[in-house]
Amino acid sequence: MKIGIAGVGGIGSNVALNLVRSGVSCLKIVDFDRVELTNLNRQFYFHDQIGRLKVEMLAENLRRIRADVEIETMAIRLDATNCQAIFADCQLIVEGLDRQTDKKMLLETLAGEKQLIVSACGIAGHDLAGIRVQRLGNCSIVGDFVTDCAHAPLFSHKVLAVAGRMTDIILRQGGYYDR
Repeated sequence: MKIGIAGVGGIGSNVALNLVRSGVSCLKIVDFDRVELTNLNRQFYFHDQIGRLKVEMLAENLRRIRADVEIETMAIRLDATNCQAIFADCQLIVEGLDRQTDKKMLLETLAGEKQLIVSACGIAGHDLAGIRVQRLGNCSIVGDFVTDCAHAPLFSHKVLAVAGRMTDIILRQGGYYDR
């Protein structure tokens, strides 16, 4: 089973880390961005990787955990004209995009597709008590649905908690617990 990850920042990089450590062996990671100093407090990157493409650095970091993991990287910005084709060979998709407009575009574009999508909404702030899961069509959304990073800082423990819940959904839907 190939799992696609749209955006490999705080959510995407940590879900990828969890998946590889849980035995997932085939990923497609898509992001156009580069590692920045401000990413290091909550994303699976390191200081010596600043300025380099996130997809390349994440693949490198994941292969340090599991050398045989199959990772397809695409350093490209997703939009409504390319995301269906990019993720056509993936059975599950992780939405880890930064901007609300990009999240909305991905969810709307892939809404009628067969793949399960796991998304995040409300990952900023520090409170973990409000984290919940909502199901909408082929999409499971995890977060507190309120706290936006435009109004509150991003803390590692909350980003990791949301990424953990998202990972659990993926592993359940992918049948990894039954193996």
